[in-house]
Amino acid sequence: MPDLSNSNALALLVTRNFPPLLGGMEKVNQHLLGALQPVWRTALCGPAGCAQYAPPQTDVQQSRVKPLPLFLATTLWRATRFAWRRKPEWVIAGSGLTAPIVWLAARCAGGRAAVYLHGLDIIAPSRLYQWLWLPFIRRCDLAIVNSANTAKLARSRGVPFANTHVLHPGTDLPTLDAEAARDFRQRNSFGERPLLLSVGRLTQRKGLAEFVAKSLPSIASHRSDVLLMVIGDEASDALHTRTGSERERILAAAQIHGVEQNLCFLGRCDDASLSAAYQAANIHVFPVLELPGDVEGFGMVALESAAHGLPTMAFAVGGVPDAVLDGYTGILIEPGNYVALADAVTRQLTLARENDIVAACRDFAAHKAWPVFAERLRSLLDSHRA
Repeated sequence: MPDLSNSNALALLVTRNFPPLLGGMEKVNQHLLGALQPVWRTALCGPAGCAQYAPPQTDVQQSRVKPLPLFLATTLWRATRFAWRRKPEWVIAGSGLTAPIVWLAARCAGGRAAVYLHGLDIIAPSRLYQWLWLPFIRRCDLAIVNSANTAKLARSRGVPFANTHVLHPGTDLPTLDAEAARDFRQRNSFGERPLLLSVGRLTQRKGLAEFVAKSLPSIASHRSDVLLMVIGDEASDALHTRTGSERERILAAAQIHGVEQNLCFLGRCDDASLSAAYQAANIHVFPVLELPGDVEGFGMVALESAAHGLPTMAFAVGGVPDAVLDGYTGILIEPGNYVALADAVTRQLTLARENDIVAACRDFAAHKAWPVFAERLRSLLDSHRA
């Protein structure tokens, strides 16, 4: 356990990735900040609106998210001024984007700098970023990474091996509710149709358009009533998105390949509806793409799926193998092999959601629950104290 004797120690989190913005990185940083409080008093320099999502008694500085240069400049000023005055022991970057700010703020405070790396923030395809940001990431006293693949990417970019530690994102472990699952199906008029579930912001990297074009027709040829439920909105706040609507690309792929009747967009759901969807579904599909200059750092939705007892069929891309225990909580497929993915989904649909599968999924998730994440984070920071 970390030493709790220094109750006046302060930790400052500096990040753009925090609610009210949506996404896995935002969820991780919210839990990261909460995990600090048993040991450190907390402060946050984050996006406008973040104060209502921060833990109680957190000192919050907020900056407009857009345009990005304004956010960075404003946050640099506020973080360094705060650090100079309040002398935090740790200054933590919620992603590589704020690593230069954190390094400078830590030097102002005479403290230590840490960065939580998610994957894309290491390999971002920008010469300016690679030239300016990466040196500060390398200089941080501690680099926390979300998967073994992200650790590999960090080390390939010169982040010191001794300073790099894997800390998987966590998950909640909900109480299963069969009645909620039945109500979800009834409310959406799904009946007993076999349900495939995709969860997450609609981005090219998630690979849904390709899955709909290359796998869903084969699955539907075996189960004509199969339905792919897509939960999530367009990624309007993401830094790396292509122009146009990803939803329209997915829908166009379904129309071209004659599976429009096998596709349903549910948009963004509240937590209760999302939990019910996980429990109502037969399979979670995660057909992530390998894209130049982009990477799936971990795959939190696969872990959340396991927490609900739902297996995941996924391509073994990026950090996804850290989130899916192959053969137990799902099946990992060679990236880009849509025939094998369709076959795996089709075979899984012939199986009932057996208790042993549910138990294996939930046991895996329990070992990566948020309390485990919090204890591991505090231990890492405590072990790297000056």
